[in-house]
Amino acid sequence: MVDLANLPPEQVRALRRAPDAGFRAPMLASLSKPTDPPPPRAGWSFERKLDGVRVIATRERGERPRLWSRNRKPADASYPEVVEALDAAGPDRFVLDGEIIAADGRFGSLQARMHLSDPRRARATGVAIECHLFDLLVLDDLDVTRLPLVTRKALLGTVVRPEPPVLVLSPALDGDPLELRDAACADGWEGLIAKRLDAPYVEGRSHDWRKLKCVRDQEFVIGGWTDPAGSRSVLGALLVGYHEDGVLRYAGKVGTGFDDAALQLLRATLDPLTTDVDPFSDAPRERGRHWVRPELVCQVGFGEWTSDGRLRHPRYQGLRDDKDPREVVREVPPAREH
Repeated sequence: MVDLANLPPEQVRALRRAPDAGFRAPMLASLSKPTDPPPPRAGWSFERKLDGVRVIATRERGERPRLWSRNRKPADASYPEVVEALDAAGPDRFVLDGEIIAADGRFGSLQARMHLSDPRRARATGVAIECHLFDLLVLDDLDVTRLPLVTRKALLGTVVRPEPPVLVLSPALDGDPLELRDAACADGWEGLIAKRLDAPYVEGRSHDWRKLKCVRDQEFVIGGWTDPAGSRSVLGALLVGYHEDGVLRYAGKVGTGFDDAALQLLRATLDPLTTDVDPFSDAPRERGRHWVRPELVCQVGFGEWTSDGRLRHPRYQGLRDDKDPREVVREVPPAREH
């Protein structure tokens, strides 16, 4: 049971009994404009923005830990090392939030493991992974989501024993926020996540967590592909879009960022989804196009949005199976607060 001796009375009153230690929808960060200043140092925590897959880790008392993607797909088989580490180092009953990354830091490396349902095949890929834990939602019989972040992080550090290199507690970065962001970008990071220290944990997107990106990227729905040209085989480019006002808007074609393995995986995944129905509301006029049911999500890096709503210099980064395609919208930074 949680030791409440050091919690102030108002935090004790915020605790609730947790009827279960199962999946919880994760808290998501809002996007900040690159030109906006970061939140102030006082009252905020800053962490590295990781380039991996979000994971909710759960365990009921007497059972082995379970891993879930952010859209509630089982992920245990893809990352058995994390399950084992949590079994050895975690409390008896918990719900934790974190992110799994490839040890080399490349999102593309995770592609070899993300879609596997056999733990032996996952290990055999040779892709080393790390699970960075950064929040605590349920501990023993208590739901702690109403506690402030600073308290949840302190509890997390006392009840989960790190098991490097597989299990890591995501550290807060110390320093001036603007200097931290500049250093993150200079080091080739994706950016930072700023979190309000007094904020509770809530499901869905919140302005209490903010993405401070160094590069522009987001998820898009795949609506089709084009025939290959030149020396390329398998496929030419992906036709991608996002949801707006109940329809799928076309965002552009993505023709770079593939290696041979990625092309083969894409074609094998796309072929069963082939359809004669154009899924876009504003069909692209591309030669040699093929439509698919809009059920796959990929991550794309790009330079900027053009004035007519198309991606400039898009580059494929990998498939994602941790997001419902119906939730994919164009990421727009919120208006600056005054």
